[in-house]
Amino acid sequence: MEYAFLAWEIPYIGAVLSLLLNRAGKIRDLIAVLAIFSSAIFSTLALQEVLTSDKPIHVSYKWIESLGITFGVYLDSLSGFMALIVAWLSFLIAVYSLEYMSGDPGLTRYWFFFDFFVGSMMLLVLADNLIMMFLGWEGTGLASYALIGHWYTDEDERCVGDIGRKALGSPMWFTPSHSGLRAIVFTRLGDVGFVLGIGVLYYLTRTFSIPEIAEEAGKWVLPLAKSGLLFPFLLVFSLGALAKSAQFPFHEWLVTAMTGPTSVSALIHAATMVKAGVYFLLRFSPIFVLAAEEVPIAVSQIHTYFMTIAIIGSFTAFLMASQALVSRELKLILAFSTASQLGYMFLAIGAAGLISEFQLGFLACFSHLMSHAIFKASLFLAAGAIIHAVHSRFIDEMGELWNKMKWSFLAMSLAALSLMGVPPFMGFWTKDMVIEVSKESGMMLIYALGLITAGFTAFYSTRMIVRTFLVSSQHEHHAHEAHLVMLLPYLALSLVSLVLGILWPVYGAELLGRMAEKVLGIQEVFHVEIHLDPALLITTLSIVFIGIMIALSSYLTEEGRRVAASISKNELGRTIYNFLYDRWYINAIYYKLIVRGFSLLSAGIFRYFDSLVIDGFYHYFIPWITNKLSSLGFKYFETDIVDETYHNRVVKMFNSIGSFVRKLQTGLINQYLVTFILGFLIVLLILLWVG
Repeated sequence: MEYAFLAWEIPYIGAVLSLLLNRAGKIRDLIAVLAIFSSAIFSTLALQEVLTSDKPIHVSYKWIESLGITFGVYLDSLSGFMALIVAWLSFLIAVYSLEYMSGDPGLTRYWFFFDFFVGSMMLLVLADNLIMMFLGWEGTGLASYALIGHWYTDEDERCVGDIGRKALGSPMWFTPSHSGLRAIVFTRLGDVGFVLGIGVLYYLTRTFSIPEIAEEAGKWVLPLAKSGLLFPFLLVFSLGALAKSAQFPFHEWLVTAMTGPTSVSALIHAATMVKAGVYFLLRFSPIFVLAAEEVPIAVSQIHTYFMTIAIIGSFTAFLMASQALVSRELKLILAFSTASQLGYMFLAIGAAGLISEFQLGFLACFSHLMSHAIFKASLFLAAGAIIHAVHSRFIDEMGELWNKMKWSFLAMSLAALSLMGVPPFMGFWTKDMVIEVSKESGMMLIYALGLITAGFTAFYSTRMIVRTFLVSSQHEHHAHEAHLVMLLPYLALSLVSLVLGILWPVYGAELLGRMAEKVLGIQEVFHVEIHLDPALLITTLSIVFIGIMIALSSYLTEEGRRVAASISKNELGRTIYNFLYDRWYINAIYYKLIVRGFSLLSAGIFRYFDSLVIDGFYHYFIPWITNKLSSLGFKYFETDIVDETYHNRVVKMFNSIGSFVRKLQTGLINQYLVTFILGFLIVLLILLWVG
């Protein structure tokens, strides 16, 4: 069990060592990478340990005994597989960073927060209680803020969006420092709900332990269900997950997170932060389902909760995919894609709570998380190599790169095919599971949005590949293939996505079965079969094929280019284009209503505070009270103290002293002699008495 502890502790140690080895250069870089490699090894050993065990492994030590806070890890199939994915993907991204970040002046800071990020995500995944989970949760947020804003000097080439473009009067380009701040603000809004949920659970159960909360699910669900507060509680508790995984209405932070190094984008989108919200739902949704079985009066509220999650997920998937259709920035297309695919995962776990076989939706969500992590890491790393080679982030400034970057073209094409859901790639199997679960839920809205999103995904993925590698370029490039240290990680990941897809019909059922067994909250062993609904298969593949063909014809055929040009010149077409390009004006509305609203409110409060409190207190009250006190003080001090003391008492005192001195100065020798003798005797008596 010490493997699980080491898996999250070693990245933190690597982070500290990277600071201590600030001047060591290459040694510092290698230590940072080796720390993550060690974490990956220990994650593998920990997963092997739990898979060969009869039950989940739970080790806990007392930490703050008065509050019942423990220090421990909980290792079941869910946390074991998740830790494995996080650690190995982080290692490959770290290897890529050795070359990609070479020569960067902020490398020590980069490696510190990189390892800190990985350690926090591993802690979040393996924690056995809500406090440790929350510490990891906040750690990922802090690291993302630092890494997204890594190039805080805010040069134009580091920005995201078109410099100078505005929508509804609000800027639509963002600097690294601004983007880092947006990320931490958006996610912290959701974290408020997470904290409130933790507080409510502790109040009802007197424990932070996740296994104990699962065991007592019926006890804490019952009072909430009776009061009608169960659905609001579950939704508020899940706000942190919605924000972390960039689901509507918290999705905007992920779009502008592209200002960080591309290796950071891969880390956030594939291995760490955005997957934290999905992991949260995978961890707690089985507990909610278990509670519904134990407390019948809670069923309707829990059902409403899962329905809400499914609707949010399906809408986010559709919303973000629609914006990717027209995006010009390579990394921005992938960012929209990430939020869209995360929407698929939320759709799956939401639909899981609406069907009789919850485990099927659970596995659809988890398998798509794993699939997406692999091909999205490959896509981002390849995108970083391309942007690095052509010195532009815009796809319309690329083109004809297939013959200059053949291996990158191959890797990115394979990963994009998996993203589209083309057989036999792994993305095909996992996306099909999500669509199937949405259909079985009986909610036609989420099923329809899932299918439309599949078509959008095929179109924008094909458009991205065609415009980056195939169409003729108007710009001269001196691009060359990426360095081997950069190339190997994303080429390997794209091949893994293909190989896993080929093997999926043979080994997929066994893998899914192992992923579902010994998961907290899932009480029975679930037999998994890989099967395809022929009607659904024809439907999804037809939609994907149509999306691909429209993209190919629009950019590779003369007729298609002519139609696309006429649409872009049409007023309606241009309006739709601007609507999508400016992200449905949601960001502009946020800035107009919320940011500007708070600015006006704060300005009003400032003016009110400044005029009534500052001006009133400092400019009016203090001078008034000072004048009053000074006049009263002057009156009392001048009349009773100054006049009486200096004009009367002092004069009388000196008169008395003068009279006494005059009496001593009589001019008679005998009086002087008597006075001297008396004084001498008095002094002598005093000395004798003292002695």
